[in-house]
Amino acid sequence: MLESLKVKIVEVAIKAENYGLCKEKAGNFSIRDKDTGYILITPSGIGREELKTEHICVLDLDGNVIEAEKGIKPSSEVLMHIEIYKVRANVNAVSHTHSLYATAFSVANKPIIPIVYESVNYGGYVDIAPYERPGTLELAKSVSKLLLDTDACLLERHGLTTVSNDLEDALLKSRYVEEAAEIYYRSLVLNQFKEPKAVDIDEFAEWKYPEEIKF
Repeated sequence: MLESLKVKIVEVAIKAENYGLCKEKAGNFSIRDKDTGYILITPSGIGREELKTEHICVLDLDGNVIEAEKGIKPSSEVLMHIEIYKVRANVNAVSHTHSLYATAFSVANKPIIPIVYESVNYGGYVDIAPYERPGTLELAKSVSKLLLDTDACLLERHGLTTVSNDLEDALLKSRYVEEAAEIYYRSLVLNQFKEPKAVDIDEFAEWKYPEEIKF
């Protein structure tokens, strides 16, 4: 069922590890099929080095498992993915990673400000969903509420979640956030922890392709 989407999830999950966004068995990724409304998600307890398409689980928005190999369970963070899809009709992909710098900001409970213009790619500020036990409905609702108006949020003492209409793009947003987090951290260190100036959010709305270029 939905084999091409399973292939995409496996590809993106492996890329995420290769990019250093998550290690071992941490992190999870999902796609919502636009035709059936089903959610395809990475499994619980299987590392990327052994991840195959047959490990990808299929569920509906009520949490009913439609397809899963015997002995395989959906990621324990599946409720977070479900709640995000419930509140964001325009989202069809979710990436949850544990990258070093972004997670450090989540541990410090410090939002990531739009330190570079590339922050426009995920909405600018990356706020933090208050700590809730991983895998719980409380965490799922906390994260989905924060993602109503942005495409990236930190989970306190946990990691980063990004969303998009496409899983490759959701992963790209995770990479943009991690880069911004590293630049932010290094700028704080260089300036003896004096806060750098953020890019004004209005700048994002004002940007347009150079009119001087003629087609």
